Amino acid sequence: MRGFALSALHEPPFPTRRHAAVELVAGESAGWVVDVGLIDSPAGLRRLAGAHPVELAGRACPDAPVDGLRLLADLISWLFVMDDACDEDGLGASPTRLAPTVAALLEVLDRHGDPAAPPPTGAGPLAVALDDLCRRVRDRRRPALLLRLVSQLREYLLALLWEAANREHHRVPGVAEYVQMRRHTGGARPSFTLTDLAHPELPGPDRRADPALAALDALAADLVCWCNDLFSYDKERATAPDAHNLVTTIAGEAGRGEEAALRAAAARFNESLAAYAERDAALAATGDEGVRAFLTTRRNWIRATYDWSRAATRYA
Repeated sequence: MRGFALSALHEPPFPTRRHAAVELVAGESAGWVVDVGLIDSPAGLRRLAGAHPVELAGRACPDAPVDGLRLLADLISWLFVMDDACDEDGLGASPTRLAPTVAALLEVLDRHGDPAAPPPTGAGPLAVALDDLCRRVRDRRRPALLLRLVSQLREYLLALLWEAANREHHRVPGVAEYVQMRRHTGGARPSFTLTDLAHPELPGPDRRADPALAALDALAADLVCWCNDLFSYDKERATAPDAHNLVTTIAGEAGRGEEAALRAAAARFNESLAAYAERDAALAATGDEGVRAFLTTRRNWIRATYDWSRAATRYA
């Protein structure tokens, strides 16, 4: 099926780029993961290293200052560890099991990186690492982006409870419901926000509320998440079958076989990618410098996800 994804998906029509400091930041970010206790076993470290979070960050944010790349890479590492705990290690098997961890992490987010707050006591290293990320974002003195990040991470955590409820009841969501919730469970939006943090010229909150930009941002998140779904489907099917994949929801709702559902999911990605490119070009033709910078960050993310997904052992 991985071969199917490689052959069926259209290549994003955006250039491949990569930050020059990926190797440097990879060592620093791996040290942070150990220092905050996020992973404490050789097997866990190997699993994260195979996911290449800094490679993804470096392709998604090729022009960032090195400290901005490091912050994005650390967030992606945290998201990968949280996702693996839920999807592969059993934390997300039911809402009652996941809920105490979510509550403790929401408490961390409610602090908004307050430097005077005591260290978090619940959820262990996941909370310690999240607290550190929020403090570092607060230090950038861009409160609108801090508030956006906190809001998006809240949505991510609450969406994980939705996934856990589906798993407990062996429920396969419909396609429309899945597409809506996948924007939150995929962690794309908080990752976009930390990419924006590295680019001070991006549009402010007033411009970001423009319906055309908001719709393009949502479609970028969709493309990132659906690309993940298609590349990860084979692994999920073989090791830990889960309802939370675009292919699975299409098969369940339309009563299609696996091959037909794969083709439908790939077609949905390809058609949405073409629509994205058209909207991107229209906005680039009329937008100011800030809008064009915004468009560049989202193009980079779509291309980065495609290139990274082809190589990362996370989906092998």
